Amino acid sequence: MPWRSPPPNWRTPSPTKIKQNAANPYHVFLSEVMLQQTQVATVIDYFNRFITRWPTVEDLANAALDDVLSQWAGLGYYSRARNLKKTANIIISEHQGNFPQSYEALIKLPGIGDYTASAIAAIAFQQPIAVVDGNVERIITRLEMIETPLPKAKPQIKALLAELLKHEPINQRPGDLAQSFMDLGATICTAKTPQCEHCPIAQYCKAKTAGKMLNYPKKLAKKPKPTRKGACFIAQNSAGAIWLEKRPDKGMLAEMSAPPSSDWHVNGDGATGCDAAPIKANWQMIGMVKHTFTHFHLELDIYLANTDKTPDREGWWSNANRLAHEAIPTLFTKALKLIK
Repeated sequence: MPWRSPPPNWRTPSPTKIKQNAANPYHVFLSEVMLQQTQVATVIDYFNRFITRWPTVEDLANAALDDVLSQWAGLGYYSRARNLKKTANIIISEHQGNFPQSYEALIKLPGIGDYTASAIAAIAFQQPIAVVDGNVERIITRLEMIETPLPKAKPQIKALLAELLKHEPINQRPGDLAQSFMDLGATICTAKTPQCEHCPIAQYCKAKTAGKMLNYPKKLAKKPKPTRKGACFIAQNSAGAIWLEKRPDKGMLAEMSAPPSSDWHVNGDGATGCDAAPIKANWQMIGMVKHTFTHFHLELDIYLANTDKTPDREGWWSNANRLAHEAIPTLFTKALKLIK
């Protein structure tokens, strides 16, 4: 029996992803956005915190962006949080609080791409759409020994899944199929140590038969990431408060709260000396922080000055009690930890 025809006793394994209620598209939307570029174990606490504080999409739409960014701090890829808020606003203002059910409408929303639109449509609304994440890519390329490297192989993978979705009872449960494949890839058909002896579809897997599971999926060689440099300036006053500023509304870590820093970015270094400091003071270098973004590594020299001078620019002094609730990204949290 080819794998594209489900066995008679086909059933959905229990998903290891966040439990997603098909009747609650808001939960599916929230979890899928959080899971973009982020592991499940990291997301769980954030997801629970968000649905506790903002139980509905209307609650999220009514939230202040600064509060959303503060709750998101540490999860990375902060444009996701800003788009999360934008989408919530659109759902309320243009869709009467109801999520669109079609892929075509979902993909028009801020921050929702092909995978996320497919996942929401299939899992929340049982639309017969192929949902392809990294786990699914790995499973399908092994099953068929697809030689085309990713991402060029995605259309072929989607076509194979579309064929599977034509069969009963799968065509009535596309959300279950999506989560089953995600579960299979996360727990059994893993990248480095596949547990083929426990796989329910191992008999159909061409790579397993050939003993070449680890050869798939094929991937193009990645270009090495450049290393950029910059400086961060932590001003601390006599009361122990830290001077923070809101970062620009575009660019890296946009609209987050942080100590001032030089103008580093993916295409160039920032200044690394005290000339870029926000005020004249007795700046002392206290260390360096290394951080990796999607397209580059960053080495940030950290300077500290004890001063009661207030920089002549927009910002605020944040004391210890307030600092814990600021929307400070991980990069600058690392920097602040260098203060003794």
